[in-house]
Amino acid sequence: MSSYPFPAGFSWGVATSAQQIEGALREGGRGESIWDRFAATPGRIKDGSNAAVACDHYRRWREDLKLFQWLGVGAYRFSVAWPRVIPSGVGAINPPGLDFYDALVDALVEARIQPFVTLYHWDLPQTLEDRGGWSNRSTVDAFAEYAAAVVKRLGDRVHHWITHNEPWCIATLGYEEGHHAPGYRDPPEALRAAHHVMLSHGRAAEVIRADAPDPEVGIVLNLVPTYPASTDGVDRDAARWFDGFFNRWYLDPIFRAQYPDDAIADRVKRGHLQSSNLPFAKEGDLRTIATPLDFLGVNYYSRVVMRAGEDGSPTAVPMVPEGELTDMGWEVFPEGLYDLLVRLECEYKPPKIYITENGAAYTDPINAAGRVADTRRINYLRGHLAAAHRALADGVPLHGYFVWTLLDNFEWAHGYPKRFGLYDVDFTTQKRTPRDSAFWYHDVIAANAVDDETK
Repeated sequence: MSSYPFPAGFSWGVATSAQQIEGALREGGRGESIWDRFAATPGRIKDGSNAAVACDHYRRWREDLKLFQWLGVGAYRFSVAWPRVIPSGVGAINPPGLDFYDALVDALVEARIQPFVTLYHWDLPQTLEDRGGWSNRSTVDAFAEYAAAVVKRLGDRVHHWITHNEPWCIATLGYEEGHHAPGYRDPPEALRAAHHVMLSHGRAAEVIRADAPDPEVGIVLNLVPTYPASTDGVDRDAARWFDGFFNRWYLDPIFRAQYPDDAIADRVKRGHLQSSNLPFAKEGDLRTIATPLDFLGVNYYSRVVMRAGEDGSPTAVPMVPEGELTDMGWEVFPEGLYDLLVRLECEYKPPKIYITENGAAYTDPINAAGRVADTRRINYLRGHLAAAHRALADGVPLHGYFVWTLLDNFEWAHGYPKRFGLYDVDFTTQKRTPRDSAFWYHDVIAANAVDDETK
């Protein structure tokens, strides 16, 4: 059995988000988020649940800190809940909200765990959504004010800042397809929302650098390597279309200060834009969006293979039997992570890359001995770490890896059945039980290496 050693100083971590684990939605002065409202709307969440309790992390964070310490992680990526800090989105700061994160950061620093703070992981204050949410340009100013409040309180100890998690999900799932909060189906408004999210990223980066000593600032994109189903020109064009819509619509503004011309043309063709003149982009916006990054965060779960539908639009082609998919219905394809990382290095040259989420949802029972044998999750993580190591060896500036996620949690519109955690959570008792993958990841971190044995 061979192993793949990682460089000295490589960051090993886990990732979570506030809305998914904290609970305590009405405690400590927290305001309502768009996900609170969305979950309260019948039919929006598949299992009819909500995040009122979730993992009860708001009360149990000290218990969860011991899980980090046992795993041996050197970094923890978590998000701050905007409605916990500024309940109305703008205006008065809620001191107990900041106190919660202040205590968490203190404890992490004392435990020698680097906090990677995400300012926005989808929990927009509902009061801002009532005024138009991300499709309203004033939300950019509100986000900058919120970022300033958090950075002024935590910036003396937090050195890694993430402005947004997955702008594509915010805009497309929230404003175009309606699967996520706020649940709209309006493609032109989704494009406007996406632009404002990206603009607020640039504005927040400026705020962070002004108010925090020695910060590293980045953004997290969920990126999906896209392959044509055949060498036929129409299938290749379908893959190009999807790549422009999903990946390059965000990468190009950040790294090139422009939207991709072909993706704009595709949107015009489908009636989502009236012309190639983007009505929401004002003079100077793209320069702000392209404020230089210190790192790019990459969330990777799977690939897509596209063929051309009857009208030429991209249609996903299933590549493996349903039984080989994760519980999310996603193909396990580690090679896609390698291809993605190499592409980013060749085409966009980010100074540093962190894999900020990577993981798999599988349901495995706790046996009579109290063990959770989640071999499929271990094999998923092992394969992706081997792909990451290969990318490192080929010159990709990869500096860290974060497993999604520490705990089973509220998995957005799916509710609670989709289980990604290294720890099983009994949502009745809140008992945390380490899966075999937790023991495996502990050993990986201790060795700073991953073996290539597939069980």
